Amino acid sequence: MRIDPNHAPQLSESNRSTAPSSAATVPASGSAALGGEDQAQLSGAHAQVQALAAQASQLPEIREGRVQSLRQAVQSGLYQLSPEKTASAVFDHLLAASAA
Repeated sequence: MRIDPNHAPQLSESNRSTAPSSAATVPASGSAALGGEDQAQLSGAHAQVQALAAQASQLPEIREGRVQSLRQAVQSGLYQLSPEKTASAVFDHLLAASAA
């Protein structure tokens, strides 16, 4: 809820009525509504997160193009393994798994 400290509604007993007036609706300026009504403005962040999660869930877990290019590199002998890099990657993966 956003509170506008510069907005001070001036209501007198003659201005109050039991029927809602059009002035008691959400004001165009975004300041607090007349008559002491609360106003809420929701961001679209939740909807954006849901849309991105839906897109991510549609992506394949296995990237077939990457698998095929690595398979060809291994079969042709062009893929060179580094024992240090492999050990480091395994160690990093174990640390990440134990932290989760």
